[in-house]
Amino acid sequence: MEGNMRWALTTAVAPVAWGATYFVTREFLPAGNPLYGAVIRALPAGLLLLAVCRKLPRGSWWLKSLVLGALNMSGFFALVYVAAQRLPTSMASIIMAVVPLAMMLLAWGLVGERPGSRHLAGAGAGIAGVCLMVFTATGPVGALGILASVAAMGVSSFGYVLAKRWSGEVDVLASTGWQLTGGGLLLLPFAVLAEGAPPSLDGPALLGFAYVTVVATAVAFAAWFAGLAHLPAGTVGLLGLLNPVTGVLLGVLIAHETLSGRQICGLLLTLFGVLLGRRTARPHRTPGRTEGRAPEQTGNRPPDRTHEQTGNRPPDRTGNRTHEQTVSPTPDRTGVPAPDRTGHRGVVESARGDGPAGR
Repeated sequence: MEGNMRWALTTAVAPVAWGATYFVTREFLPAGNPLYGAVIRALPAGLLLLAVCRKLPRGSWWLKSLVLGALNMSGFFALVYVAAQRLPTSMASIIMAVVPLAMMLLAWGLVGERPGSRHLAGAGAGIAGVCLMVFTATGPVGALGILASVAAMGVSSFGYVLAKRWSGEVDVLASTGWQLTGGGLLLLPFAVLAEGAPPSLDGPALLGFAYVTVVATAVAFAAWFAGLAHLPAGTVGLLGLLNPVTGVLLGVLIAHETLSGRQICGLLLTLFGVLLGRRTARPHRTPGRTEGRAPEQTGNRPPDRTHEQTGNRPPDRTGNRTHEQTVSPTPDRTGVPAPDRTGHRGVVESARGDGPAGR
């Protein structure tokens, strides 16, 4: 439980940092350059993480890094940049609160994590809070901004679950750096073709990009993917509801946006959804997703009752049967199998695949 709490607090760094990104983007970053805005955010952050971890992709991770980079970085950053420029700060951030439910459904299909009742109830409370805040949001609302925000929610949800599915293969810090670097490089030629020369940046814009690049990208995504590697996707998704909460509070405190009574109720309901989902520590996995895994990976090791039925000794601590257990399942008249004095595993064991060669 303490470990889960530690990873939950680590993961919470990401949505809080992202919630402030909407305000920083709208107030300090140049408008009209969403592609360059995404490149400047992703590429320096990726290179920073690569300088820290000093690891390059190997094998299939060259392609996986590009796929995850396109979903989680290139497309997501560009769409969020458009949404932040065309929607009020509070509304642009709270639309992303639909991410938890999308992640739960995708995780069910891709990694076999069936959402628990508390996860679903927390998602329902979060969506209800979103509706209360969205329908009473103030400021101009553009259709393009709405579409961009919804599209960002969809591609990022799929990319996050896909990253969780591959999370056990490589180091989280390295994987995050590869995704950011790959996403920035994929987006760079499109930015040059579509937007021409890079935008000129003044002092406030440089400070805004410094925050977005280091805090809201390098640090935040490393914390987010670390949470995905250690927590159920539903729990991580519900922690993402802190994103709209942060965006709304910053809109009120800094941008002087107004909140009605309904929006306040929605804010409280969203926080309730986060707390409700956090109480579910372990996901329910569908049986088909655990087939073929070693017992120590699934955590459902069946008890060994062979020694109760045949009189044999149970397997040793390595999980392999000794030679005499495999070749001579019947005990002698004393009820105790004859010890193996050679210290070697038998040929029958190798043929059955019980030894290391069979794995």
